[in-house]
Amino acid sequence: MVRKNSNLDNSSTGGAADEIKTELSRLKAKLKASKRKKPKTIPKSTPKKITVKKKATKKQAEAKKKAAKKQAEAKKKAAKKQAEAKKKEAKKQAEAKKQAEAKKQEEAKKQEEAKKKAEEEAKRTYEEELEEQLTEEQITDFQIHKTDMDKLINHVCEIVATYGNNGIHQSDLWKKLKLTSRDGSRLALKLERMGLITREKILLKGRWTYKLIIVKSPIGTDSLSGAPCLVCPVESKCSLDGEISPKTCQFIEDWVLIELKTKK
Repeated sequence: MVRKNSNLDNSSTGGAADEIKTELSRLKAKLKASKRKKPKTIPKSTPKKITVKKKATKKQAEAKKKAAKKQAEAKKKAAKKQAEAKKKEAKKQAEAKKQAEAKKQEEAKKQEEAKKKAEEEAKRTYEEELEEQLTEEQITDFQIHKTDMDKLINHVCEIVATYGNNGIHQSDLWKKLKLTSRDGSRLALKLERMGLITREKILLKGRWTYKLIIVKSPIGTDSLSGAPCLVCPVESKCSLDGEISPKTCQFIEDWVLIELKTKK
């Protein structure tokens, strides 16, 4: 009995030893494993005051950054606006310059036209106006009241003939005959249509006028006895504007030439 109990004690003691060994091995393994792991660093606790200050500094920096960004954007926007305004002003000035140039050219054109017109008007004579206003019949049938036109025409031709091919200024002739400029001009047109004189346009003392040159010298009344018209067989059909006309009559031309030779 004693021996049996002794065996039981031995077995109990052996089991406890095994458990201790097992637990010891587990603890060793755990210790070994813990040594392999890096130790966790525990952050030092920051005082509350430092944290608040840091947050305020960060907030201030962000606000400053934000203000700088806003200022940069505003500056950029202002520069852009200024550039656009400058561009707009330059465009406006270019358009104004273009308009001014166009206006200047238009004014120059008007002045040139006015100058040209004035020159044309200056060249335009009273006789040219009369020729536009009067018909051929009015020119050829011109009469001066209470004046013997045949006698006047002969007298004019005699005076003009004395100046030969050099001619006489019509204004000087009208003064000699004491005729008005209107009557004198119409008379000159009549004489030209009759083929007795030619009118040469000239510039005299800044004004355009005419120089009268004789074509056919006048025939005196003493030689009318030899005039072909008195014995002309077609005298009844003769007229200034007809097919048979003193303007184109060969008989009259031959007669005038004979008279000129006789007069010389």
